Amino acid sequence: MAVEKEFPMTKEGKEKLEQELEYMKTVRRKEVVERIKIARSFGDLSENSEYDSAKEEQAFVEGRITTLENMIRNAKIIVEDTSNSNSVALGKTVTFQELPNGEEESYAIVGSAEADPFEGKISNDSPIAKSLLGKQVGDEVTVQTPGGEMQVKIVKIK
Repeated sequence: MAVEKEFPMTKEGKEKLEQELEYMKTVRRKEVVERIKIARSFGDLSENSEYDSAKEEQAFVEGRITTLENMIRNAKIIVEDTSNSNSVALGKTVTFQELPNGEEESYAIVGSAEADPFEGKISNDSPIAKSLLGKQVGDEVTVQTPGGEMQVKIVKIK
């Protein structure tokens, strides 16, 4: 049997996934079933785009439910390491400045299951996080990004 992938995440991240799973099972699943029922009433299913669309949506919802259940089952809650508060680690927020004179940016480093760059949460698997993990305040780091290399200086870790 294959070893299941662990999904590192915060306690809040796991709770958010559990809420999404509950919503998908209790609300979205019922909505899709109702759409299928309505589309069936239109008659011939071979040329029924409403039916095809509803079935595709059903496949998406069921796939998302399976994915969420897997992530929750294999969640590994990030426990904050208070012994080394000077170093960038999973679960911490790092503030850095792009060199030579860029603006400061802050990101929480989280597991891939709860990453959302628009909310300031980046995956520990992202190029930026990989470059910053283990570094300390004052360190200058070269970050590989899709747009090329970027030099940053770590300003704050919390």
